[in-house]
Amino acid sequence: MAFGQYVNLDFDQIKTSIKDYLRANTNFTDYDFEGSNLSIIIDALAYNTYTTAYNTNMAVNECFLDSSTLRENVVALARNIGYVPRSRRSSRARVSFLISGLVETSTLTLNSGIVCNGSGDNTNYIFSIPENITIPVTNGVAEFNNIEIYEGNYITQTFTVDTSLFNQRYILDNSFIDTSTIQVKVKPSSSSTSSITYKQIDNIVGVTSTSNSYLLQEIEDERYELIFGDNVIGKKLSNNNEVNVSYIVTDGKDGNGAAEFSFVGNITNQDGAAIDADLIGLVTTDEKSRDGDEIESISSIRYFAPRIYSSQYRAVTASDYESVLGYIYPNVESVSAFGGEEMTPPRFGKVFISVKPRNGDFLSDETKRELVSKLKSYAVAGIVPEFIDLKYLYVELNATPYYNPSLNDDPDNLKTGVSNALTQYSKSIDVNKFGGRFKYSKAVSLIDSVDSSITSNITLVTIRRNLKAVLGQFAQYEVCYGNRFHTQESSYNVISTGFTMEGVTGTVYLADEVINREKGRIFFFTYMEGSTPNIVKKNAGTVDYMTGEVLIDTVNILSTVVANGVVEIQAIPHSNDIVGLRDLYVKFDMTNTTINMVQDLIASGENTSGSRFVHTHSYYTPTFTRKSNSSVSTAAAILSSTASSTATTTSTSSSTTSSSSSGY
Repeated sequence: MAFGQYVNLDFDQIKTSIKDYLRANTNFTDYDFEGSNLSIIIDALAYNTYTTAYNTNMAVNECFLDSSTLRENVVALARNIGYVPRSRRSSRARVSFLISGLVETSTLTLNSGIVCNGSGDNTNYIFSIPENITIPVTNGVAEFNNIEIYEGNYITQTFTVDTSLFNQRYILDNSFIDTSTIQVKVKPSSSSTSSITYKQIDNIVGVTSTSNSYLLQEIEDERYELIFGDNVIGKKLSNNNEVNVSYIVTDGKDGNGAAEFSFVGNITNQDGAAIDADLIGLVTTDEKSRDGDEIESISSIRYFAPRIYSSQYRAVTASDYESVLGYIYPNVESVSAFGGEEMTPPRFGKVFISVKPRNGDFLSDETKRELVSKLKSYAVAGIVPEFIDLKYLYVELNATPYYNPSLNDDPDNLKTGVSNALTQYSKSIDVNKFGGRFKYSKAVSLIDSVDSSITSNITLVTIRRNLKAVLGQFAQYEVCYGNRFHTQESSYNVISTGFTMEGVTGTVYLADEVINREKGRIFFFTYMEGSTPNIVKKNAGTVDYMTGEVLIDTVNILSTVVANGVVEIQAIPHSNDIVGLRDLYVKFDMTNTTINMVQDLIASGENTSGSRFVHTHSYYTPTFTRKSNSSVSTAAAILSSTASSTATTTSTSSSTTSSSSSGY
C-alpha cells in the first residue's frame, strides 16, 4: 500500500501516521507499538522524517527573498536583480585649521589616512580622509578650510593580477567597510610610477569595453569583492597589473556626535618633506560628526531591492525618487516625494522631496546639495529635484479612562500603565513617518487592554502644527494640516498659544470664527484668565475647514510664549484617524497628551443606580487659548502662558523688500 502523505511537521502526528501504516500491514496486526521494541524504531523513523522535513522547509525558504533569513542568502538573492546592499557608513565631520610660519613652501598636502582624533560622549574615535588634499601656500600661511573627515581607520590592500589563475578573486579582507570611501588605482606593474583610477559603477548603462570601472558585491561575513571588466563590459585587467585598493573601516553610527578634534595627521610640502608639527594651529569644528549608519538590514534589503529593480536605477515617478533616495542616502528614516503638479499653484518640472533623517529632524544644507547632485544621475532630463524641510503634524490626546476601584485602587499606577502603552504606540510604524496614519481605534483599544480594571475610556483627539515666526518682521503665514477640521462651535475651533505683536500691548492669541461649513476667518485677541476675550484685529486671516489650511495675513510678531519663536496652533480634526498628507510627518506627541483617571462607581458596585457616575464629555469643550507643555520663552515681554503648533510656508514683506522662509 502507498505510504501516507504528511501535511505538517508535528512529531507526534508523524509517529501516528507511521503506526497507522504498520497496522494496515497484516504482519503487524497483533503488535503493541507502545510496549514493543518496535516503538524505538518508530521513534527513530519519526525523528528522521521530522528533521528532514524541517530542513527541507528551511532550505526552500532560503530560496526566496521574502522568506530567507540568512544574510548571505538575502544578499545573494538581491544580487540576482542587480541590488548591492548599502555598507556601513562613516560618520562625517567638517573641520578647519591653518599652518603658519612656512618658509620656501609653495603647496602643502594633507595625506590620505588618519587626520584627527575626535571625541564625543566620553569616547574617542579616529577620523581619516580617503584622498590627498593639496592647497597653495600664501604669504607663509596655508588654510585647510571646511575639509570633510571620515570616522574610521584608513586601510590599503594590494593585489597582483595573475591571468594563469582560472578564477582570481579580489576580496577585501575587512568587514565594516564604508564602500563610499573605496579608492581603486591600477598600475601596469608594481614598478610603475603612474596609475589609472577605476570608478565604481552600480549598473552597466553607458559602460563600454574601455571603461575603467569595477562592480562591487557583498559576500560572506559582510565583506566585499571587486569585479573588473572583461573587455566587453568594462576594461579587462592585464597580467602583472597591480591593483591598489584603499578604504575606511568604520564604527558606523557610534561615531556620530564627535565635536572636538585634535590633529594627528601627516602633512608634507611640495618636496614630500614633513612639516614641523608646531606650525599647525588648533583644529576648529565646522560641523560635528553625523550621518554614520550601520550596514543595511535584512528587512531593508527585502524592501528596497525589488523597488530599485523596478525603477531600473532611474527616477521617473515619485515612488522612484523615494526608492532611489533610500538607496543613495542610508541615513533615511522616512521619505516623501511628490510632483510639483500636485501643489497649489502647480510647479511643473519639479519634484519635491522631504526627508526625516535617522539622527535629527532636518537635513543640513550641505547634505541637501550632495543629494541633489547624486540624484541628477538618476533623474529624467528636465525634472529638477528640490528638498523641502520636514513639517511635523502632531497628534495629541486627552484620554479619560474609567477604572473599577474594587479591582485596582491605585490610579497613579494605572495612569503610568496607560502612558506607557500610548508611548509604545507613539513609536510604532503607524506614525512617525510620511504617509503615516494615527489609528484612533488602536489607541483606544490599547488603553482598555492595559489592565482588567479599566472598564472603558473616552479619548479626544487634537492636531497641531508649530508656526515658526519670523520675529521682528512683517510676514504672512500659511499653515497646512492636510486633514479636514471639525467645526462644532461658532468660534474657537482653532486656537493658539500666545505671542506679542507690533501695536498691541500684552499677549495676543489667534482663533477662528465660522463663516460657513467650509470657510472661516482668523481674528487676534488678548485674554486674561477669567475675563472676556478682547478682539484686537477681526480680520487677521482665513481658515479652510475642508482642506485644513490656515492663512494668516501680514503681521509683525515680536516674541512668542513658546521658546524658539514658535506659535503652536491646534485644531479639532473632522476624523479621529489622522493622515500625513504629502510632506507632513505624523508624530504622536506624548508631551502634550493628558490622561485623567476616573472611578467607575457602577462597575465597582458602589453606585449601581448611576446617580453619582462621573460623565465625561465626548466632544471638546471650547477654550479661548491653547495650553501647552512645551518649553516657555524667557522673553520678558511675554506673559505666563503656553502653546503649540507647526508652521508651513512663510512669506515676509515690508514696504520696500520681500523675502521668504519656512516653518516646521
